[in-house]
Amino acid sequence: MLDRIEVNSHEPVARRVFRELRNAIVTMGIRPGQALSEQEIATRLGVSRQPVREAFIKLSEAGLLKVRPQRGTFIVKISMKQVFDARFVREAVELAVVRRACAEMTASGMEALRANLDAQRKAATELDPVRFMDLDESFHRDIALGIGCEYAWRVVEETKAQMDRVRYLSIPHATPVERLIGQHQAVVDAIAAQDADAAEAAMRRHLREILTSLPELAERFPDFFERDLGPESDPAAATTQ
Repeated sequence: MLDRIEVNSHEPVARRVFRELRNAIVTMGIRPGQALSEQEIATRLGVSRQPVREAFIKLSEAGLLKVRPQRGTFIVKISMKQVFDARFVREAVELAVVRRACAEMTASGMEALRANLDAQRKAATELDPVRFMDLDESFHRDIALGIGCEYAWRVVEETKAQMDRVRYLSIPHATPVERLIGQHQAVVDAIAAQDADAAEAAMRRHLREILTSLPELAERFPDFFERDLGPESDPAAATTQ
C-alpha cells in the first residue's frame, strides 16, 4: 500500500509523504472511511511524524481527509457534490486550454501527445489501470504545459482530488479504457487539424464521461460515496453536446 520514503532526495519529505498518501487514497489502497494514524503512517514510510502531520493538513485541504475531534482521522467518502463541482471547473479550464492548443501547440508537443496515446494503448493491452491513469493525467497535463499554461493545470490539479478516485474506480468497473483512448485520439486529431470547435467538442465529451460512470459506481460501491447530491445537480447533466 505504501512505500518507504527515500530520505536522501532533494524533494521535501512532507511533499513526498503527501504524494504517497494521495496516490494510495486515489487508487483505493486506503479506502473511504478508513482511519489513519500519524504514528502508523510514519512507521510504514520510515519518517518522523512531522512530515506526516504536514501531509495530513494538505490532504485535509484537498478534501480527502478529515480530523474528527476525540474520534480520530479518517479518509472522507467521495462527495458527489464535490465531484460535480470539480468537473464543472475542470471543463471550463480545459476547454479553453484545448482551443488555444489548436493555435499554439508545437510539433514536439504533438509528438509527445501521440507518444502518450501509444503508451495508453500498451497499458490497456497489459490491463494496467494504474499506469493508464498516470498516462491519462500526463495527457491532459501535456496539452496545458505544451502551450505554456502551467497555472491552468495547477488549478485543475487542485480541484480534482475527488474526481481522481472516481476515475480510478471507473476504469475497471464502469468505463472501457478503449472508449477513453478513442476520446483522447479525437482530441489529438482536432488539435493537429487546428480545429478549435472540434477540439472543444471532443474534450467536452471526454470530460463528461464521468457523468455516465458516477451513478453506476455509487450503486456498486455505496460505502465509498457520500450521496450529498444527485447527478441532476451538475450543470452539464441535463445537456448533451
